[in-house]
Amino acid sequence: MDRFENIPETALSWHDAGKGAVLATVVQTWGSAPRRVGGQLVINRDGDMQGSVSGGCVEGAVVVEALEALEAGETRVLEYGVSDGDAFAVGLACGGTIRVMVEPVGAGLPVDMLRDLVAARVARRPVAYVVNPTTGDRRLDTDGHADRFRMDRSGFQDDGETFVAIHNPPLRMIVVGAVHIAQALVPMARIAGFDPVIVDPRESFGSSARFPGERIVDDWPDEALTAIGCDARTALVLLTHDPKLDDPALEIALASDVYYIGALGSTRTHAKRVERLTDKGFSAEQIARICGPIGLNIGAATPAEIAVSILGQMVEKLRRG
Repeated sequence: MDRFENIPETALSWHDAGKGAVLATVVQTWGSAPRRVGGQLVINRDGDMQGSVSGGCVEGAVVVEALEALEAGETRVLEYGVSDGDAFAVGLACGGTIRVMVEPVGAGLPVDMLRDLVAARVARRPVAYVVNPTTGDRRLDTDGHADRFRMDRSGFQDDGETFVAIHNPPLRMIVVGAVHIAQALVPMARIAGFDPVIVDPRESFGSSARFPGERIVDDWPDEALTAIGCDARTALVLLTHDPKLDDPALEIALASDVYYIGALGSTRTHAKRVERLTDKGFSAEQIARICGPIGLNIGAATPAEIAVSILGQMVEKLRRG
C-alpha cells in the first residue's frame, strides 16, 4: 500500500473536514500495468487527489467515477485497458489492464473501520483490510494472512471475490553513524519510502546542520534501538566502523526481527566482527544475517555510490528475502 503517501490518513482527514473522501484501490492487473495491486488514490468532493492508480493514464476517468460513487453512496469496481500508446506516455514498454475498486468513506468503507486502520498504521501494527466488493462485507484482520504480510502482497483470495489489502507498518531505516555515507543514504532512502532515523552519540556528527529536517537520536546505539524498537519492517545500517558503537547495536538487532542488517567494513573487519559476536554466544545462523561488507557488489567507490549499493541491498532483501 501507499504508506509513503499516507493515503488512508488523508482520506480520514478529508472526511473529518467535511470534504468527503473516496478511496480508489488497484485490485487486479494484467499485462504491464502501471501500478502494483494495492496502489491507491484518494479523491475529495472538490476533485483534489493524492496518490495514483495508473501513473496518470486513467486517473481522470477514475476521478469522475469516484465523484459519482460519492454522490450515489456506493462501492464500484471499474476496469480499464491501458493502451500501448498511453503506457508509453507513462514510461511503460506495453499496455495492460487494471481493475480499480472505488469506495466512498462512510457510504462504503465505514468511518470507524478507517479510523481503526489508521490507528493500526500509526502504531506500526500489521493489518489486513478484507472486503468483498459485491456483498459489501468488510473487516480488519490482524492475523490469518501470514504469507501476504511477509510478502507485502495485496490481492484477491482463491474465491476470486474477496480482496485483501495489506497494510504493513511503514518501512523504517535506522542508521547508526552520522557519517558522509549517511548524508547521501538518508535522502535516497526517504525517496524510496523509508522513514529514516539517525543514531549517533557524537554531537559533531549527528547534527541538524548535517541532516536538516531528519530525526536524530544522540544516544548510545543499544539504548536508542531499544527505545525505537526493531521490527520486521526495519532495516539497520551500521556505518561507524567502530565496534564500541556497532557491536551493541548488532546485539540488539540479532535478537530482533529486523529484516535487514548491514555493517560497513572490509572482509577482514567483518571477520573480526564475527569472532567477537561468536564469543558473545551468537550462533553462525544469527551472524549470517549480517550483510558485511555492506551493500551490493557494484564497484561503488564514492559515498553516494556506496549509499546506492546499500539501498539496493535493502530493497533486494525486502522483495526477495
